[in-house]
Amino acid sequence: MKKILSVALVVVMLFAVVALAGCGKKAEPLKFGLGVTAKYGEASGTAGEFNTTAVAVLLDAEGKIVKIDLDTAQIKPSWTEDGKKVDVEDFRTKYDKGTDYNMAAFGKKHDGSEGKPLEWNAQADKFMELAVGKTLDEVKAFMGEDKYAIGDLAAAGCTINVAEFVTALEKAVANAVESAATAENVLKVALVTSASYSNKDADAENDGLNQVDTTIVAAVTDAEGKVVVAKTDCTQGKITFNAKGEATYDAKAEVKTKLELGDDYNMAKFGVRHDGNKDIKPLEWYAQAGEFDKALVGKTAADFAALAGADGYATGDIATAGCTMAIGDMIKAAEAAAKA
Repeated sequence: MKKILSVALVVVMLFAVVALAGCGKKAEPLKFGLGVTAKYGEASGTAGEFNTTAVAVLLDAEGKIVKIDLDTAQIKPSWTEDGKKVDVEDFRTKYDKGTDYNMAAFGKKHDGSEGKPLEWNAQADKFMELAVGKTLDEVKAFMGEDKYAIGDLAAAGCTINVAEFVTALEKAVANAVESAATAENVLKVALVTSASYSNKDADAENDGLNQVDTTIVAAVTDAEGKVVVAKTDCTQGKITFNAKGEATYDAKAEVKTKLELGDDYNMAKFGVRHDGNKDIKPLEWYAQAGEFDKALVGKTAADFAALAGADGYATGDIATAGCTMAIGDMIKAAEAAAKA
């Protein structure tokens, strides 16, 4: 009997040691990356198209995807037959549109088989589900030569063209940096699009403009909703047209994000500080966005609004640090990303 009790005691002690060891083990820190692609679509009558796709990832030490989130903003600015701009009314992303995107209602399967395709958001979910646990190269193997999903991804219901998903994912992996994020955290990317203040009608001498700006924020939040790490970027789609109602923008033009433009965005060279101080040039856009990202860390979504004044421009410590631009859409995107 004593021998049995002794063995039982040893087993209990072993379980206790294992449990304590598990409690003391720290979660593995993961790399965090954001990738953004943007491109124009061909004009159709008196409407243009501008698409922004964003992918955020958390990667382990082997480069495998631990968490991923993605979305696309497909905006179609339009104008009248005599060159008058028409205000965009729907800025929702494809994911946010849900069944309103109408892929399931009116779309067709790429392989021509019977039945309706899954809705866009459901197909995006399938892409993300199969990407988890895989490397970039393994995910790229799910795309055929025609850029449409193949293999297990297509079998799961993702039958759309996934080229922009893959390209944005490639950028996210390439941009990934060491971070304090872990698998226990939540990852979310949010896109907020708005019309440009510089939009105008066409006249006999000048093209009209219906520009849209899409702001992207990827954020990782902890159990308390506090931001662990964040990244901000922005795209600009400049849809132009003439007084005859004809599109004049180049649908094949390369589009770089503001982060990708770097110093070429020219905010530091030609910009003016919001406070009117002409003796000090503003920081470049990417540097200002970097200060915004740092200001988000440790805060919850409820705290972000205080980063801007009533006019929408950065204020307080973040302005002192060098972020002096308008950050209204950045705050909206950050709030959406942190409320995951």
